[in-house]
Amino acid sequence: MAGLLRRLLLHGMTIALMTALLGLPLPGWQDPALAITAPELRGQRALQELQPDMHGRKLQQAEFLKASLAGYDFSGADLRGAVFNGSDLSGANLAAADLGDVVAYATRFDDTDLRGAILRNGMLMQSHFKGAQIEGADFTDAVLDLPEQKALCKRASGANPITGVTTRDSLACR
Repeated sequence: MAGLLRRLLLHGMTIALMTALLGLPLPGWQDPALAITAPELRGQRALQELQPDMHGRKLQQAEFLKASLAGYDFSGADLRGAVFNGSDLSGANLAAADLGDVVAYATRFDDTDLRGAILRNGMLMQSHFKGAQIEGADFTDAVLDLPEQKALCKRASGANPITGVTTRDSLACR
């Protein structure tokens, strides 16, 4: 039994040595270049490419995790499927931005300009919109905390220029 174990061990070391010398990945091992990076690292990499003026940019599925984006201009930007979890968008300009399918868990939208923005199917749990301008914003099928939804209904007005849906209807205001 010890002889068999020794031969298997030597065989395994031979395969490992040959693959290392040839620069090949070991069987069953994933190439490190193909490994998935942590969301926080991907988010930091995305932040390095950001500038305060991102007006009209195509940023679909971009990840901004725990990002400080207060005052940034994302007006008219295509942010479909973007992730803003734990981010600060206070005072940002998101007017006429497409935020369809956005994930913005625990994100601050305080004093943000969301006029004419599309937030359809957005996941906006534990996010705050104190003082946000929402005239013509479309929140159809967005998931919001009930107190936030009620507060938004108190100042909801206008219709979205793209979808034609009124802000009050999109928030299911009574």
